This record gives sequence, structure tokens and C-alpha cells, in this order.
Amino acid sequence: MTTARKEIVDPQVTRLYHCISKCVRGGFLLGQGVENRKQWIEDRLQLLSQHFAVSVGGFAILDNHLHVLLRLDPHVAVQWTDQQVVRHWFAIYPPSCLDMNNERLVQQSVAKELANPLRVATLRQRLASLSWFMKALKEPISRLANQLDGCSGAFWQSRFKSIAILDEEALLATCVYIDLNPVAAGMALTPEGSPHTSVGQRVGHVRDQGQIEVLKAARQGSVAASQAAGDIEQDHWLIPIEDRRRQTNASTTSAREGLLPTFSLGSYLQLVEYTGQLYREGKARLSDGLQEVFDRLSTSAEVWQSRMKRLLGSVDLRGSFFAADRKKFREQVQQTGKRRANLHLYSVNPLPASG
Repeated sequence: MTTARKEIVDPQVTRLYHCISKCVRGGFLLGQGVENRKQWIEDRLQLLSQHFAVSVGGFAILDNHLHVLLRLDPHVAVQWTDQQVVRHWFAIYPPSCLDMNNERLVQQSVAKELANPLRVATLRQRLASLSWFMKALKEPISRLANQLDGCSGAFWQSRFKSIAILDEEALLATCVYIDLNPVAAGMALTPEGSPHTSVGQRVGHVRDQGQIEVLKAARQGSVAASQAAGDIEQDHWLIPIEDRRRQTNASTTSAREGLLPTFSLGSYLQLVEYTGQLYREGKARLSDGLQEVFDRLSTSAEVWQSRMKRLLGSVDLRGSFFAADRKKFREQVQQTGKRRANLHLYSVNPLPASG
């Protein structure tokens, strides 16, 4: 039985959600000569991340489906002025017949919206909504693709899947899983060589800044290079890997909220490469830096390998919640009152009792 979205999405439980949307009937409507549609989606993700109070932490666009890791930022929407709310909405849904380059006409349209406080409140709520973000992502792609194909009807399956991420290890596993999807699907040999993925975007952004050598040094464990690579991520549209807000360094006083505290981009790329090698070759060298990562997560390379093997080998992810920590798992069972089958716990050990 399908779980209602309102029972899954709750910022009080978690702000992080792994969303999966498939093309109708599993058709390869994003590949086979129409790969430019993947760029449409990537460009749309970047636009939406700038105007929604929802941030993008990762993505992978394949031939017949897409994965997106989203973080809800409702506190951001609360801080916007009413005029900012309307301006953000117009950037996503420009009013028909309005010349957005004519500032005088735009101001008039904004003023009309501001005259209706209830309407502004509704828009503020939508701009912080996971469902509205996915709607704003998928609908324009569907219309444009159908127009070019000269057809009508559904392009996407009507309902996207969302999995709530409940703890740090589950978040890290989800990030790596998303970035390795093209490798697992046989579409790319290496994670960094995967087009239309967040890992490709992150590396490409560093390369565009002429700092690829810094990134290489960061992946080798250089503390200075890791700091520099983190600085580069601060102006990228994706959520930075490292959450540096609590660091005392003066250069990080205005750091953006990242995904994982004290976990650098260099360390993340090491982990993605290590996991990709495990998947392709069945073995990989465990560096001292990665051993420290597993120690910090209170897990081991063996547990990580088993978990990622199950994830990457899954035809379809089940469940509505993902927890690697047993305590989090039990808490969510108690809070939701749902059967164990509606939760997701990847482990080499048996699942805990749900009672």
C-alpha cells in the first residue's frame, strides 16, 4: 500500500529526502538520441535551487529515471519578504503575457500579488514544499518533450518516490549511491566521468575554477588543499559536501550549510572512488583517510561494502525511510506506527524487531 506523502515528509523528523522519478512505462525517454533532455533537467534543478527554499544535495539523470537528494529549508522561506516570495515565484512560473524584461510591468504584477496576503502565504508555503519542487521540475520537461515529439499524454509516472534520510551514515550512503548510479547502470566507467550527476558537477566546478590540482591534493589527504577545495564549493549551486559553519576559521564565518560536518569534498571523492572500485572489481584499497571515515561513523569497511552492494544491486528501492542506525530505526517505527516493511535498514545484520 502506498504511503501518503504527508506521512513521509516532515522537516521535524528530517530535512533530507531522496526522490526518484521514472519515465512512464519505464521508457528511455531521456536517452536514445534525446540526451539533451538530461541537460534540461540539470538546468532546471539549478534554477529551482535558486528560488525554492529547497536545496539540491545530489542528483543523477539516467535514460529512464532520475534521482535527486533534496534538503528542505523552511526557515529560509520564513525569512523572505513578501516581495521576495513573489519574485521567486515569478522566476519559476512567469505570468503569461508578461514581459519579464520590462521591470515596470513586472513591478505592477508583483504589486497585484502583494495585495492578496493569502495568496502570498500560499506561495511561501509552496516554495518550501518538496512536492511543489518536484512538480516544478517535472512538468516543464514533460511539456517540452511532448511538444518536440509531437505527442500528448504522460511523460513521467504520476507519483515520485521519496525516501526520508534519518541519519548521517544513511545520508552518506544515499549520496554515494546516487552518484554511482550511472556506473552501476553501465553508462560510465568512472564516477567523475558520469555526465549529468552531482559528482560530475562538483568536479567540473573545481576544474572550471582552475583548481583541479587542489582537488587532487585534497583527495590525497592534504589538509590545506581540503580547506581550499571546501572554499571553492561555497559558491556552487549544489549543497557543499562539508558543513563548515561550526569551524572557527575566520574565512568560514559565512559558510553555507553543508551536508556533513567535518567531511571534506576530498574525502567524499575518495569514498565514491573506493565504492566504485568495489562495485566494478570486487576489491579496492582502503586508505588511512577512509578508515578514519568508517571509524567516525562507528562502522567498518565490510559493513559499508555490504550496504552499498545491496543498494547498487537493487532493482527498486523499497520503503519510505532509510536509517543505518538501529536506534533511529526503532524510533521511526514507534513514531509512525508503521510496519517494518515501510522502513529501510541496510545492514549485514538481521533487522531489529519492530515491536
